[in-house]
Amino acid sequence: MHSRKEKALLVAPRIWNRNKNYNHSIEELSLLVNTLGLDVSGTIKQNLKNINSSYFVGSGKAKQIVEQATALKIDYIIFDEDLTPVQIKNFQKLNKNLKFIDRSGVILEIFYNNAKSKESKTQVELARLQYQLPRLTRMWTHLERQMGGFGTRAGAGETQIEVDRRILRKRISLLKKRLKRIDSEREVQSKKRKNFFRTSLVGYTNVGKSSLMKSLTKSDVVIKNQLFATLDTTVRRLFIGESNYILLSDTVGFIRNLPNNLIASFKSTLQEVVDSNLLLIILDANSSDLYNEIDTIQSVLTEIRAEKIPYQYVFNKIDLVDEDKIKYLKNSFPESIMVSATRSLQLSDIKATIKEHYKKF
Repeated sequence: MHSRKEKALLVAPRIWNRNKNYNHSIEELSLLVNTLGLDVSGTIKQNLKNINSSYFVGSGKAKQIVEQATALKIDYIIFDEDLTPVQIKNFQKLNKNLKFIDRSGVILEIFYNNAKSKESKTQVELARLQYQLPRLTRMWTHLERQMGGFGTRAGAGETQIEVDRRILRKRISLLKKRLKRIDSEREVQSKKRKNFFRTSLVGYTNVGKSSLMKSLTKSDVVIKNQLFATLDTTVRRLFIGESNYILLSDTVGFIRNLPNNLIASFKSTLQEVVDSNLLLIILDANSSDLYNEIDTIQSVLTEIRAEKIPYQYVFNKIDLVDEDKIKYLKNSFPESIMVSATRSLQLSDIKATIKEHYKKF
């Protein structure tokens, strides 16, 4: 017998003075929620003049959301914003059986499910526990028995919370030590690569960076059509002449509002980007929210101090767009390269650009 797919109700507050493409953000959250294996049963939109400190939305609206979720037999209420620990606690008081999670919580959970290597598992677990620690208001399962599970449901007594907090703090300090060791190992690797010209593929999640990596280097790279399929940095040789090769790396994809804990704990992975001589910023030619995606990429690059590295825009998936769109992109981004990774179109243009930069190295 098939077990029932858990259902989620999305809540998308629209804050009147915030510059944000709300429709695209909701679309993106739906994709994130689907990636977690949940069914989206509906979306509640709410215009807000200001944020309510108790529930984010007004208290009347909060009760209405919970009533609607109960009537629809929903398992998760998911906010397209970040909630404070207090706001989550207040929602739990309205219904002990529902699980409440915000945008950051969803992203962290996807990272947690996709972490494969020792390094990414350590990074993600640290970010996830740092996120959970202040939100531990009555975790619904005993931590010693189960570190997994996400969202918080009410139930345990206050003394249990203290025990759980202590377990978490201990684990966090252990993971921090482990990450320090991994960081220094990475530094050693990085020094060994210092004499090579290094190029990194960076961009939004799911724009086809791994496909591009595979097509360019003819190497074995995991390709999945899903958000954050790649968490670990892959480095491959790319020959740009008879005997000259550069190191090409593909790293974790970006998304708007990446949780700060994640960026902090992924610093060593993202160091590969910081140490590059050239960044290829991969964009989806078919995207309907291109400028916001570019803003997100640039803000993450600034955050990791990689904004001064020479870069080149590369539009992937040109086989999916018409002539007019290609013309528009060429006019808007005259220096950019147009390619299709899956159909191996124009890949020589990327190699030519890398060659140009390599000459100055």
